[in-house]
Amino acid sequence: MSEKITIWFLNGPNANLYGLDANKTYGSDSFPVLQSRCEQKAASLNADLRFLQSNYEGQLVDWIQEARGVADGIIINAAGLTYSSIPILDALLSFPGKIIETHMSNIWKREPFRHHSYISKVADGVIAGLGGDGYEFAIEAVTRLVQKGRAAV
Repeated sequence: MSEKITIWFLNGPNANLYGLDANKTYGSDSFPVLQSRCEQKAASLNADLRFLQSNYEGQLVDWIQEARGVADGIIINAAGLTYSSIPILDALLSFPGKIIETHMSNIWKREPFRHHSYISKVADGVIAGLGGDGYEFAIEAVTRLVQKGRAAV
């Protein structure tokens, strides 16, 4: 069995409200259900998962900084901060591991301001529009990227 991978999954503002949107823009799974799905997926891939959510930009920056030297990869759905946060971009630039940007909805089918992501500039990959399945795919993707990186050393 390969060495365990550590993943931090960071969720931004209002992600805690998933499943409560009458329009179902973000699907019907509640945030706790998404967390449970992600924890199960990580466990099946021999990965430790830290699943976090904050409505505050500074908290996300703090977590990214804390992940340095601890996490092999970060998955981030910065939500509305995706389109505006240079501090999150700068923090991610200092993270040496793999980064996957993810969004529940297809941001390119939405309002034009959502078509620009600061996070994409540093992400190894982007998964958008697949709802909760995309969260699980992101865990699989970051796990594979880390494993490939370890195999290349």
